[in-house]
Amino acid sequence: MSIISLTTQHNVAVLTLTNGENRQNPHFAHQLKQALAEVVENQNHKALVITSNDDKCWSLGIDTDWLLPAMQAKKADEIRGFMYDMDDVFKTLLLFPMPVIAAINGHAFGNGAILACACDFRFMRSDRGFFCFPEVDLSIPFLPGMIAFVKKAIPYYRFNEMKLTGRRVSGSELAIDHVIEKASTDQDSLLADAMAFAAAFDKKRAIFAEHKKRLHKEIIRVIDEENKPFIDNLALMV
Repeated sequence: MSIISLTTQHNVAVLTLTNGENRQNPHFAHQLKQALAEVVENQNHKALVITSNDDKCWSLGIDTDWLLPAMQAKKADEIRGFMYDMDDVFKTLLLFPMPVIAAINGHAFGNGAILACACDFRFMRSDRGFFCFPEVDLSIPFLPGMIAFVKKAIPYYRFNEMKLTGRRVSGSELAIDHVIEKASTDQDSLLADAMAFAAAFDKKRAIFAEHKKRLHKEIIRVIDEENKPFIDNLALMV
């Protein structure tokens, strides 16, 4: 079953998450990796917008309906595979050879918010949706790589507060801290604003990719080296 659709508007690729709450599981990771590769294959694409067709949610993070039974059944290799696949998704976005814009039309919680932070830019609605890291209430610590790239997207004082309280934050508040480019008034405005921003880019892929490679070099190292022992030992909860 397809849970992602990919379309093109002029030179902008639009990747739409189409599975309701867009919970993340092995199928989600596989399809997202495949879709991102398809975006790059089309040489006409100059930017990517990631959004959702759900009225309430952009992505609510990891699919606990998959993860908890997998943990109980001791499907260690399946869980490790998912974690490594999501790291591949994060690295792909961090090194993507064109701008990646998250058009956050609803709630972005947990790994959904983390996914948005891996993008280069973010837009969000002011009338609906919250951005939240609830892991502190779920006994789930961030992996080192997640901390590294979330800090590129969110000022440290705000990340510290959000991470340690689990508080839900609105688009209007995130705009003040420049976590998002703009808090758009509604769904139509969100997509229009994100698409207009994306269409303004006309960068050569090689130089754009090289800038991101050098900019995020330390983040990639942390993902590759420091995440590994936690994933291999399945030290994912406290």
